Amino acid sequence: MNKVEQNVLDRINFDEMLEYLCELIEVPSITGDEKKAQENIAAKLASIGMKVDKWDIDLEELAKHPDYSSEGVRKNAVGVVGVLGEESGGKSLILNGHIDVVPPGDESNWDNPPWKATIVDGKVMGRGSVDMKGGLTCGIYAIKAIQDAGIKLKGKVILESVIGEEDGGIGALATTLRGYTADGAVIMEPTELKLSPAQAGALNFKIQINGLSAHACVREEGVSALEKFIPLYHALMKLEKRRNKRVTDPLYKNFKLPIPLNMGKVQTGNWPSSVPENLLLEGRYGVAVDEDITSAKQEFTDTLNSVVEADPWLKEHPIEMEWRGGQFKPANIPVSDPVVQTVKEAYVDTVGDEPILEGVTYGSDMRHLVNVGKTPTLLFGPGDVRNCHTPNEAVPISELETTVKVLALTILRFCGY
Repeated sequence: MNKVEQNVLDRINFDEMLEYLCELIEVPSITGDEKKAQENIAAKLASIGMKVDKWDIDLEELAKHPDYSSEGVRKNAVGVVGVLGEESGGKSLILNGHIDVVPPGDESNWDNPPWKATIVDGKVMGRGSVDMKGGLTCGIYAIKAIQDAGIKLKGKVILESVIGEEDGGIGALATTLRGYTADGAVIMEPTELKLSPAQAGALNFKIQINGLSAHACVREEGVSALEKFIPLYHALMKLEKRRNKRVTDPLYKNFKLPIPLNMGKVQTGNWPSSVPENLLLEGRYGVAVDEDITSAKQEFTDTLNSVVEADPWLKEHPIEMEWRGGQFKPANIPVSDPVVQTVKEAYVDTVGDEPILEGVTYGSDMRHLVNVGKTPTLLFGPGDVRNCHTPNEAVPISELETTVKVLALTILRFCGY
């Protein structure tokens, strides 16, 4: 690490960074209602000297794109990007983070209010602290440190604050289609400071099974949709086991289930003394990094069809199935890519040890940057995905400090100065 780089690291204001993260947590930004938080980010980027692009996303036009996926009705859709540098002989780098968060759930399960940032045991607690306002804040303050040190980049750094990642990634897709691509990108998702050049896919599905209602006193005269679900459940669990045995990617060697199949929502019945006439199942189907989406879908539907074929009632009353909601295609880049190697070297110089390279089992906006924008993209950020979407979500302050340092060095070395 040379004097210029050390000077930049010395300029990182960790106390101010934590204050801003706390401020950002206290601006609720549940998926679908991110406008206030986006306005906050836009003002922050302008305050550190970035050229800010803030625009209303045309959802009707965006929905025509084959990679579009979203759930529910959205009040507004705002894109925010900050740009620093002009690419005068250097390379361009994107730092990407999503501003939307999932609902906090039952707030009585939290030790502290989810929308009130709290520092406890060396961690910042609050909804969005890990997923992923912590990582986004690190990106902003890495850029701010370079500005404060008076460094003029040869290349260009682009900070993207995107919406709608949790339900399909419309913000990242819109930002990419607006023309924001680069020589490399880092998405500050929670990776426990591991370098993740691979992201598995995840396809949401909805299934309805139709039975025949009857009074419980003559139960055998009805057809229980719940009972028809049981063989389907076992067939899908066997499918999950079979598919996961096929995954041999070394980046996923530490995962028992690199591509899980999760049945997350099951609804059936309408009265205790009535045979349930229908059952609604919603879930998530994991897809391997190198797997063809069409083939993966076919394997799923073939499993459904095998259950139908084995049951006379279902043959006459077929299962209704659709792919809906978040459709996260897989994505990956070679570990030899310059953006991976630059982050790796920055990590070594910051931590003094080699980083772990490992794929992630969750879907992310990486696939939009890689597959649509043709931008080599790495996931790297503070916090553990196991702490996302849970009560008492919290990110370690030590990991925030490491992340902002690694990002600052990455910007300097990748973009040039």
